[in-house]
Amino acid sequence: MIQITLSAEEQSVLNAVKTEHLTSFEILKKVDSISMILSLYNIIDKLSTKGVLKSYMKQDKKYHYAA
Repeated sequence: MIQITLSAEEQSVLNAVKTEHLTSFEILKKVDSISMILSLYNIIDKLSTKGVLKSYMKQDKKYHYAA
């Protein structure tokens, strides 16, 4: 089994999207440790690269979910 190491911020974002699919702004409101949207986008990109976060477009909004 492959083990992936996540930072505290990455883990909090992943926990936010485990139960429901959320937009970036909704994630930002749920996660207290991240205050800027640009920082969140960087974390989302890292999680996507690690293969633990997926995204899709629906009605011109991008949703994220735990893979």
